Amino acid sequence: MTSTSPLPASATPPATASPGPSRSRDGLVDRLTWGLAVANLVAQIGIIVTGGAVRLTGSGLGCSEWPLCEPGSFTPTFHGESDLHQAIEFGNRTLTGLLGIIALALVWAVYRRQPTASRPPSLKRLALLPLAGIALQAFVGGVTVWVDLHPAIVGSHMLISLALVAVSTYLLLRLASPDAPARAASSGRLRTVGGLAGLVGVVLLVLGVVTTGAGPHSGDETEPYRWALDPAFISRLHALSVWTFVVLVAVGLVLARREGNTAALRAWGWLLAATLLQGVIGYVQYFTGLPEVLVGLHMLGAALTVVAIVYAVGALATRTPAPLPVHS
Repeated sequence: MTSTSPLPASATPPATASPGPSRSRDGLVDRLTWGLAVANLVAQIGIIVTGGAVRLTGSGLGCSEWPLCEPGSFTPTFHGESDLHQAIEFGNRTLTGLLGIIALALVWAVYRRQPTASRPPSLKRLALLPLAGIALQAFVGGVTVWVDLHPAIVGSHMLISLALVAVSTYLLLRLASPDAPARAASSGRLRTVGGLAGLVGVVLLVLGVVTTGAGPHSGDETEPYRWALDPAFISRLHALSVWTFVVLVAVGLVLARREGNTAALRAWGWLLAATLLQGVIGYVQYFTGLPEVLVGLHMLGAALTVVAIVYAVGALATRTPAPLPVHS
């Protein structure tokens, strides 16, 4: 005679189990939340491209007011030659609203959907930063119009966008990583090179924004040159920072190869490729008179370089728990 024992409290028959969220990334995040995080990053990069279109077409003042586009009208009133500039500037504002919706949905998903809803508060607070940054960008965009495209405000607009790309990339890394404390996954030398590369990367991005502001693409076709700086001197200074960065990335790649660090080798290889491609575009645009298409590609390349930097530096640490020591 056989006897049956009741199921333990933790065991639920599959037939009566309620359908949970589909999971990916080893159960660390569900597919919807992951998709929103990816969409957020893509949109953050996309807004840089559309912002570049505003700048490169001289449409920075296509809408003369903010938050309205024209006096008494939220939407543009098309008339004559200003039609294109108004459409481009208003389109960029509309995309900012779409980006805000994505960021808001991402916050909801991280806080309300499992398994991220049960993960540490520090991870969930990270999801708030893109939404807060978008609100800041909307305000800075308004100030940009109020001060007639002052180069410092226009430049800060771009730098905030690049910072949001970095935050959005890091959020993806955290969502895909366990919740254990970060620990070193590379040598001290490689981590030092990574820190220096990150620092020089910030410098070259700032100099790149200043270089663009000193050139003919200020965003206002009636007053193309905004910074009272020598464009050639600023371009050379920017190029020097880029070459310094390339050397650091090459050193990091060599160290990663010597250590046999596969993850770091792959990430730093992509970073070197992105940097070299960005450098080629930069030199070509400089010696061909800064054509709008190449300048736009260079802005896109800046965003992609930020993504590569975050992944390269992130590959030098891991949150996978350290293996327990084996006792004989």
